[in-house]
Amino acid sequence: MSMIRDLRAVVRPSRVSLRKDGGTYDATRSPATASAVVDCAVYRDGRRIETETPLTPHEAVRLVRRDGGFVWIGLHEPTEAEFSGIASEFGLHPLAVEDAVQAHQRPKLERYDDSLFTVFKTIHYVEHDQLDANSEVVESGEVMCFTGRDFFITVRHGGQGSLRALRHRLQDDPELLSKGPSAVLHAIADHVVDGYIAVADAVQDDIDEVETEVFSPGRKGSPRGSDAGRIYQLKREVLEFKRAVSPLLRPMQLLSERPMRLIDPDIQKYFRDVADHLARVQEQVLGFDELLNSILQANLAQASVAQNEDMRKITSWAAIIAVPTMVCGVYGMNFDHMPELHWRYGYPVIMGITVVICLGIHRTLKRNGWL
Repeated sequence: MSMIRDLRAVVRPSRVSLRKDGGTYDATRSPATASAVVDCAVYRDGRRIETETPLTPHEAVRLVRRDGGFVWIGLHEPTEAEFSGIASEFGLHPLAVEDAVQAHQRPKLERYDDSLFTVFKTIHYVEHDQLDANSEVVESGEVMCFTGRDFFITVRHGGQGSLRALRHRLQDDPELLSKGPSAVLHAIADHVVDGYIAVADAVQDDIDEVETEVFSPGRKGSPRGSDAGRIYQLKREVLEFKRAVSPLLRPMQLLSERPMRLIDPDIQKYFRDVADHLARVQEQVLGFDELLNSILQANLAQASVAQNEDMRKITSWAAIIAVPTMVCGVYGMNFDHMPELHWRYGYPVIMGITVVICLGIHRTLKRNGWL
């Protein structure tokens, strides 16, 4: 039997009672819509309890309360109606429940009486053949975690950040999983931060590519100013990355330094490693932002220098053309008494003098770097 069961195959139209007060919670969506519950399992002594049929959240709770262990429920973008029954069953705080359903939350750690509520932002690198001003570099999602003494609930938003492979890896390590829900919380934090490290390396490659192209001498075929759009797009993507990393640093420090009832002391030591990795990623992201600012300023300076060179060239040619323009203007005034007006060699002499003056100006400007 598969270790990870997809409850979409067992969608039930009936309503399942979960609440002690006799209330009900709709464990499924409409028959045409997949269930928000991705997986529901009970773990005892670090091992998953196998059942003949996939467990519903209500059945898993009853099993834990009867025989011990803890339940891990994974949900993907649940509606308020789908999550209200689970929230009532485990006594989750209404504010945390509202945040979990609505998503778009800042990474944080909130402590309530019998649970911890943690928000992680997942970051996924978007592959692209050529970076341009419209390229999407990173894509974000969210994972909300409720940690209690005998339960762990994950609420995931976005198409990325699946925890299926992570659950498999944890189930292959019963000794770690036997530490309870806090071991799962650490594994998710470590998984998210490892994703940050991979994305940071990929973004570094994009920044290196842009930096190389900006400072490449004699680059042809690239419209002037096109690099500014790419740099600005990278800055926007780095800002999104920064919003995921920076707020998470304080929660990781709290989990690694401050004793908490719901965090096993043996697991707390591992949070220090996660906090260290997160601090390193934060330094990288801050460095990305500063480096992109420098690259953007250098690119704008290059564009300004190029424009100044263009203006110098235009001004130089205007100065050269001004000489024949002045001569033609003088001899075009149709006065009867003008020097050399009726002289046989007047025209070639004046033209020769004009050419000599123009060549002299051209040589002087070229020697001074204006042409």
